[in-house]
Amino acid sequence: MSLLAVSEVSKRFGGVSALAGVTFAVDESDVLGIIGPNGAGKTTLLNCISGLYRPDAGDIRWEKASIRGLAPYRIARLGIGRTFQIVRPFPSMTVRENTAMGALFGRPGARLQPGAALDEADTVLDVVGLGEKRHYPVLRLTVPDRKRLEVARALAMRPDLLLFDEPTSALDPELVGEVLVVMGDLAREGMTMVIVTHEMNFARDAATRVLFLDRGRAVETGSPDKFFSNPETERARQFLQRYAGDIASNGRR
Repeated sequence: MSLLAVSEVSKRFGGVSALAGVTFAVDESDVLGIIGPNGAGKTTLLNCISGLYRPDAGDIRWEKASIRGLAPYRIARLGIGRTFQIVRPFPSMTVRENTAMGALFGRPGARLQPGAALDEADTVLDVVGLGEKRHYPVLRLTVPDRKRLEVARALAMRPDLLLFDEPTSALDPELVGEVLVVMGDLAREGMTMVIVTHEMNFARDAATRVLFLDRGRAVETGSPDKFFSNPETERARQFLQRYAGDIASNGRR
């Protein structure tokens, strides 16, 4: 049974179609890499899944129950975690306290009391490589460390599915790898993830499936090996040509 099933989801803003009948499913332990050009509808799709936008048409089902139109906090409590391109930590708190907020406001049954939430924060901060900085004021963190903190706070909710929106955006190239290592570790540990990314090598190496969006439509989906070596559509081939040098020059990790 699929954890998440997106069926014919469409979304318009005024006269502009952001999503047009997108359909896909995510099974347990899947890592779905969503790729495509700017303006393809990738972030809009995550916003519909996480409740920030209500689709104009179609349905989104979580463990067979429709979540279309539910408020974001209700979707989070069902076990769907979310990170954003722009990290917004609580500025007056330490790294540990920020992370504990995820455990305090997680889904029923996984929600923890303050003391236990801090213990959970310690555990996930070690997972993402921030254990030694747990008592830092959050404003002391570098940009990539703030990205790690965003992941830690989402993990503290003990989600069944994590949605990532361009987790390496706004990072210098030498810092991108720090965040990708954390996400690669999560993938190897079996975390179910949907990842919007422009990192083609990461999508090829870490994803179990790739979904290519263009102009709000799901143009092509398939295994990373097949998609990156022999895409079925001309539009996908055109898109991948932009990254051909980067993909060719990076071997599998």
